[in-house]
Amino acid sequence: MTDEKVRVRARIRFLSTEEGGRTAPLHGGGSYRPNHNLSGPSGQDFCIGLIDLPEGVLVAPGDTIEAQITFFIYPKVKPLFKRLGQWRIQEGARLVAVGTLLEVLDPVG
Repeated sequence: MTDEKVRVRARIRFLSTEEGGRTAPLHGGGSYRPNHNLSGPSGQDFCIGLIDLPEGVLVAPGDTIEAQITFFIYPKVKPLFKRLGQWRIQEGARLVAVGTLLEVLDPVG
């Protein structure tokens, strides 16, 4: 794992179950750690990102939330991250949400 991290605030739109998203809600009180695909549907440029979900929050399929995400940045994806607008959030190969960058809280070095 890399030691280089960046924290952002993002809007996350979770797909509904009918759109192919999750079938169960996420429960707050910890971090949700899906794959973040920075290069589109056929891309292979992924990084790990921890989505902070406050205690007591329930995120159902189809919901849109704002949350902080801590990304672990690898050298290969760093150039993609610097121009990031929207990206795919996946569980394995399945698309479950789309993230939109709102603010970089800790800049990419």
